[in-house]
Amino acid sequence: MKPTKLFIFLVAIAVSAACDRTPNQVNPGGYTGANKTVSNTETNSSGQHNNERNSAEHSSAQNLSEVPRPQKIVEMTAQRGEQDQAAPTLKFVEPIDGATVSSSTVKVKLQLGGDLKGYQPMKDMATGMGNHIHVILDNQPYEAHYKLAEGFELRNVADGEHTLRVFPSRPWHESYKNPGAFQMIRFTVKNGGGDASKPTTSNANETMSNASAASEGKDMQPSTAGAVDKTKPLLTYSRPKGEYKGADAENIMIDFWLSNAGLQRGNDYAVPTKAYRVRYSVDGGEAKFIDIWNPIWLSGWANGKHTIKLELVDGNGNLVDNGGYNSTTREITVTR
Repeated sequence: MKPTKLFIFLVAIAVSAACDRTPNQVNPGGYTGANKTVSNTETNSSGQHNNERNSAEHSSAQNLSEVPRPQKIVEMTAQRGEQDQAAPTLKFVEPIDGATVSSSTVKVKLQLGGDLKGYQPMKDMATGMGNHIHVILDNQPYEAHYKLAEGFELRNVADGEHTLRVFPSRPWHESYKNPGAFQMIRFTVKNGGGDASKPTTSNANETMSNASAASEGKDMQPSTAGAVDKTKPLLTYSRPKGEYKGADAENIMIDFWLSNAGLQRGNDYAVPTKAYRVRYSVDGGEAKFIDIWNPIWLSGWANGKHTIKLELVDGNGNLVDNGGYNSTTREITVTR
């Protein structure tokens, strides 16, 4: 073989060997389409992989999927008889809408009515579950209120204007969505003497964010009303909330209350317009939409902390503003 041809032959072999050592890059960013926050392995400016940062919160890749109503809930519904078809309504006895309260302790009294079909708030001490009322001060997580006859107290409420929202719920925290179930008032605390550096508490001095607490009334961080207009479209975040363990972490419910807004595929009762959508995302991942006002259940959760964001948007995907309440983010903990 001539020297020139021999040189070309050796170069070709070297190039081929180098190519064999170069890996094929299929989906180099690592995004699977399921949850980009968990599965994306691109590096940040410090060279740390995103999946390494997420490992503190998520022990494995997460692939959430919407599933039918869990069998456990189906069985609980059947055991309740006609209660599930009830149409409970609520009315504020105190405070009344627009009230000014000269105390940092605000007494809350509710009146239950409507077509109850046996529905009454109560807690089964054996299971820790029962019908209850979701009570939301400003845009903090709700507190489950089981004892209507005893009333409810919010203590150390800071001076300023506040909103209070209530609606009835089933034992598994799915809200009733009939007319009259949801009520909202605004009240003002003036010269109440509350300590704004400390959380608002209520009857039992327990933390608002602790979903497993059994007592009436919880702590919550100081907050104010926001410029909420109760005549405009309003999304009220309800679930998920708190910590989910064992079997309860298999399927986690997203539920909310809608006021003055209908969704694109219809609602349980007539509303002014049906142009809206509820947009949700988990851990900053892909945004998805709910177009029927029903709860959904998501399966496939990884262990760790997760953020859930719910937003009310118009038909073009634009956030519908109402005092900042139509975009709410909560954090939950999953322990499988």
